[in-house]
Amino acid sequence: MKVVAVAALAGLILAAPPVLAQSRTLDAFVTEANRIPLNPTSAIRSDARRLVREFNASMTTVGAEVRDARAAGRTPPACPPERIQMNPRQLLDYLNAIPQARRQRMTPTDGIRSWLASRYPCPAA
Repeated sequence: MKVVAVAALAGLILAAPPVLAQSRTLDAFVTEANRIPLNPTSAIRSDARRLVREFNASMTTVGAEVRDARAAGRTPPACPPERIQMNPRQLLDYLNAIPQARRQRMTPTDGIRSWLASRYPCPAA
């Protein structure tokens, strides 16, 4: 009986969608980020590493949007340099300044796109 229960549980776990694949709101992202202290020891926290992975995925997505828009001759959503200097506190302050009602309708990628657009606007054509 135990073998059947373990097999059933394993089947449920394997059939469940990955948590990170589910989209969440920018508000949930910011709420979780606000709970993490901005110090070197936070790098060992699993929730901090998860947020960093989510941030990096958003940056990759927006970076691809910028490259694709430039390649197609369109104005990109932002015009950041190849390498940017980032201060986590400034980013978090920017994201916290977005009204909560709006953050609830945005994804973390939307928030990163907005931050990059405010920090690195494209010159007028």
